[in-house]
Amino acid sequence: MDEILNGKKVLVVDDTQVARMVAADILTAAGMEILQAETGAEALKCAAENPVDAFLLDIKLPDMNGIELCRSLRAMPAYPGAPIIFVTALDQREVLQWAVDAGADDFIQKPLHAMVLRRRLANLLQKAAYLRQVESMGLSLRRYVSPRTGEIARIYATYGKLPAPRRQEACILFSDARGFTERSQELEPEALFEMLSGDLAAQIEIVNRHDGYVDKFSGDGVMAVFDGKDMTANCCRCALDILDHTKEYAAQKGLADIQLGIGIHRGPAVVGNLGSKDYLDYTLIGTTVNLAARLCGIASQSIVVSQAVRDAVDNTREFVFAAQRLAPIRGFPNKITVYDLQRHA
Repeated sequence: MDEILNGKKVLVVDDTQVARMVAADILTAAGMEILQAETGAEALKCAAENPVDAFLLDIKLPDMNGIELCRSLRAMPAYPGAPIIFVTALDQREVLQWAVDAGADDFIQKPLHAMVLRRRLANLLQKAAYLRQVESMGLSLRRYVSPRTGEIARIYATYGKLPAPRRQEACILFSDARGFTERSQELEPEALFEMLSGDLAAQIEIVNRHDGYVDKFSGDGVMAVFDGKDMTANCCRCALDILDHTKEYAAQKGLADIQLGIGIHRGPAVVGNLGSKDYLDYTLIGTTVNLAARLCGIASQSIVVSQAVRDAVDNTREFVFAAQRLAPIRGFPNKITVYDLQRHA
């Protein structure tokens, strides 16, 4: 127990010096660092100027009551989850409701018992550390999986079952930067990795900005998914911004031979979980995804889109669809009508 308390900083707020000293003596013996305040204003100032791990609050203070102080502490960005314990001589049932409503974690009646105070404070600090770890793991997870995959993981953790596969309309974008493999012959792997990572990071930001999400990395590019009312227009704007960025990025890095290809198709796809019980990938599959990937394969420093994409945004003057042609696409028996997407002048 004492190892959890050791080195932690606790702020004791009470208008009675004797009460503060009793709490300080109990917790100092466990290796805690003690800060003291006599009023609510002093407590808020102290909490703002020092990183506090936990709070012991009296209900009755000269300038504000402990309930108001607790709410003010909870409103501070640094203390949404810091343990707060009310220490009071008031009736427990009355204080319990006040404590819960104010956002406190526990309450202890005066006079303080050393073992009770240490044990409850240790339990709360351990719980707070665990919640911080969970939050940190969640933030890290979002850096490695798509938002939809993260949402499915949360659903599974909550309900213990995975949603059934379902059909949905989607606009799919594939990008692929050609030339990085050739560059690997003349650049150190670390330098090449840094350059590719920088370009992909920008692509992810652009996809997010246009209300899409990156489903996975594909080769030296990404597979991005757009859905909703304006999915096709958003996807086209995203593709144009990605192409502009990569051209500029390649010029800045002296990579003039890097050529970006982007393919876009829209249509029905099946979204669901693929894999085994031990490893799953929540993704989209179907002809729509396959064709978008194939269109990316025939694009070179350009954006190649299908007839379905043009038809979906043909009523806007924002885009130009040039070089209409019939293209043979691997895996498709008939030639596909495709266009080069460009910005309107």
